[in-house]
Amino acid sequence: MADDVDQQQTTNTVEEPLDLIRLSLDERIYVKMRNDRELRGRLHAYDQHLNMILGDVEETVTTIEIDEETYEEIYKRARAGTQ
Repeated sequence: MADDVDQQQTTNTVEEPLDLIRLSLDERIYVKMRNDRELRGRLHAYDQHLNMILGDVEETVTTIEIDEETYEEIYKRARAGTQ
């Protein structure tokens, strides 16, 4: 019984960055990418290079436009998802 608890604690510990990703398998995750892109989805698999396979993904792209008359920044968000 004590061995089962020790083994479970060993598998749930985070000692390296990839351990945290391993614990996130089959969970919904948030990925912030370059160029103001964001992904939210369920993590199905990954590799040592952090290539990821996600399911039920929603992508959000934020663009910034500047009004030529007032020089105000206008933020626009576009969302795309998989069905």
